Amino acid sequence: MDALIGNNKDCDAVMRVAYLINRYPAVSHSFIRREILALERQGFEVVRISLRGWDDELADVADRIERAQTRYVLRDGMPALLAAVMCALVSRPVRFVRALGLAWRMSRRADRPLPVHLVYLAEACRIEPWLRREGIEHLHAHFGTNPAEVAMLVRVLGGPPWSFTAHGTETFDNWQYLGLAEKIRRSAFVVAVSSYGRSQLYRSVGQQSWRKVQLVHCGLEPAFYVGQTIPIPIARRLICVGRLSGEKAQLLLIEATRQLAVEGVDFELVLAGDGPMRSELEALIMRHGLQARIRITGWLSADQVRAEILAARALVLPSFAEGLPVVIMEAMALGRPVIATFVGGIPELVQSGENGWLVPAGDVGALADAIQKCLEVPPKMLERMGESARKLALAQHDVDVEVSRLGALFKRASQDVNSQPG
Repeated sequence: MDALIGNNKDCDAVMRVAYLINRYPAVSHSFIRREILALERQGFEVVRISLRGWDDELADVADRIERAQTRYVLRDGMPALLAAVMCALVSRPVRFVRALGLAWRMSRRADRPLPVHLVYLAEACRIEPWLRREGIEHLHAHFGTNPAEVAMLVRVLGGPPWSFTAHGTETFDNWQYLGLAEKIRRSAFVVAVSSYGRSQLYRSVGQQSWRKVQLVHCGLEPAFYVGQTIPIPIARRLICVGRLSGEKAQLLLIEATRQLAVEGVDFELVLAGDGPMRSELEALIMRHGLQARIRITGWLSADQVRAEILAARALVLPSFAEGLPVVIMEAMALGRPVIATFVGGIPELVQSGENGWLVPAGDVGALADAIQKCLEVPPKMLERMGESARKLALAQHDVDVEVSRLGALFKRASQDVNSQPG
């Protein structure tokens, strides 16, 4: 723990914080839900705020419960935003002009035009009075994209200290166009979920701001992995969990399995998830005659994902780009080895020969070889790899341990409120 956490005399006091997310709850954001619930177990009061997502289809009962507790910024449409802007302009004209100037500066090098940033300002105008009325002491945004900019504008309008968690490639690949350096400079701190993510945040700012970058891993709920360990099945089944999209490289995975099928290797592959590339993936499966071997499930609840992982001998994730996928730590916590690529923070968890196999991204042959090795490895060795995976995942990704670090950062930021840009 570094100087930002420091000596905190009020660690046991109840603190009110707000979470700001672009879309919450969501199928791919269960890690945020786990983080919020862990904070509440540790005595924090958490207000959920989302820009959109009030009418999304949700497979998970826990997500539907979360939606009932979430306040939505855009739900009431443009009239509510315009009213919030007028109220801010009249009641806090100096702060509003400062925020307007910041929104304009953020748009100058951005890949989105000025009108989009003015919408961010309007969203901030709506959120800031909510936080004031709720007595919120700290605002935390997930993702370094528009939620972080809105949180930053809330602060300029008179809101509480703020921070954000930066997750993956959308932020790291576009940091110059997202104004990431400005966001870090104005934040109380920024969270990286892996050492790789921390290095990318370092890359975006000068060394004088590195002290603000804090490492807090995503965590797993004990309920997800406690209980009797389920042995790895004999079935030659693999599972790939994730959004069906280009960066997840399911097309490459299908090509690798086609090679195995041509060579007479027996296997079954489950693609758990949905997304914009589903029709293209289905067409490729049909073209290669793999309908009997590959199944696409569509979106699943957390319990269904868990059941599918336990029914497989390993998780395979051939991504072209990643931060640190939560599904890898989930599979490892369930005692399943992982086949994945040398990208992002994945090598921080997956260790070739110990708890899985790492292959170069984009290499169909290497991926096919790794899958074949996984299918042919003796059961006892596979069990040892699964146990090694479980131990490492639980050591690094206990949600209560990680959230205790985050909570200490929130409290420290609240104490240091006068030293942060506003």
